[in-house]
Order: sequence, then C-alpha cells, then structure tokens
Amino acid sequence: MFNSDSPQFAPADQQAVDRVVAAGPRGALMLAGIATVIVVLMWLVFYLFVFMPRGALQ
Repeated sequence: MFNSDSPQFAPADQQAVDRVVAAGPRGALMLAGIATVIVVLMWLVFYLFVFMPRGALQ
C-alpha cells in the first residue's frame, strides 16, 4: 500500500534545495559541451588523417 504522507523538510533543508535549483544545470551543460567538443575533434582527426590523404574522387 502506498503511503500518502509527503515527507516534511526542515526550513534549512528546503533553503539549501532552493539554492541548488536556482544555480541551474551548469554541470550538465558543461559535460554536454565537453562531450560535443570531443566528438567534433574525433571527426576532424578522422577527416584529416583518413580522407585527406586519399585525395579527391575522380
């Protein structure tokens, strides 16, 4: 059976949660940015060292 009582937080705990939520998702955005840069660099290295040495298609 489900417990319908919601947990009660102390005001100090709620203020800490509010500060964290107000800071925003900086860490997630930083991680996504780093992952994107790594993927772009991998693509660039692959392009320069695999496709460029083969030359143009004829």
